[in-house]
Amino acid sequence: MKRLLFIEDELALQKTLGDMFRKNGYEVISALNGKAGIELANKEKPDVILLDLILPKMDGFEVLSNLKKTEETKEIPVIILTNLDNISDIDKALELGAKIYLVKANYSQEEVVEKVNQVLSSREKTKE
Repeated sequence: MKRLLFIEDELALQKTLGDMFRKNGYEVISALNGKAGIELANKEKPDVILLDLILPKMDGFEVLSNLKKTEETKEIPVIILTNLDNISDIDKALELGAKIYLVKANYSQEEVVEKVNQVLSSREKTKE
């Protein structure tokens, strides 16, 4: 079973999108702030991380930077899912190592699941 860490402070989105991933065969681990997200990433070693940028305790940019600098987590693909659609935020996240940048308003939950599936299948192909 694929393991997804969802770092998002919006409880309703955590629940609805988390349920959608569970229906698609994922084990979902949830964190409501950036600090907890980093701790869970190091402890649980998920297959993929879905990360919001606007988070309490530590913003998503700090989380992403920390994940990519840490030996245990640097290879885990990170997908940004946020409301920030400023080009400088997109560039910054991609420079820090995010695989994909998704703006919440532009994607349905089904499309988010599909994007995560694409990232994981391309990662598996590069491992072969």
